[in-house]
Amino acid sequence: MWPRVNGMRALELGIAGDMRAELNSLVLAGRKTATTCLLDEYAEEAEGLEYVGERQALLDNEGRSIATLEYTGVEVKPFTEVAWEHAEAEGDASLEDWRDVHRRFWDRSGTPVEDHTVVVCLAFRVVGCS
Repeated sequence: MWPRVNGMRALELGIAGDMRAELNSLVLAGRKTATTCLLDEYAEEAEGLEYVGERQALLDNEGRSIATLEYTGVEVKPFTEVAWEHAEAEGDASLEDWRDVHRRFWDRSGTPVEDHTVVVCLAFRVVGCS
């Protein structure tokens, strides 16, 4: 299960350390309004999908809530069907960059991504900062 904070599920972006700090700063600055997860991770963690209107706590490197996010979009699709608009909302310069960054991230995490791998595209907005 994913962590819970203040009665909400919690979101930890990227890998703890510099990556998480950078991603969180982009969220707080309004330059990152989306993220992507592997559908298989939900089954592994016994978690249901997020839903539009759900709020989650965004966690920092120490596991503290730094913001509350509200989901504005949830889409499930194959990796190669992710649209440019989603990649742009994640803060990437191009769809090719988005694909490359995500493939490398999941490869390093031990879960290589194929073109047909199913991902969950989440769009969100910050509704409060801690």
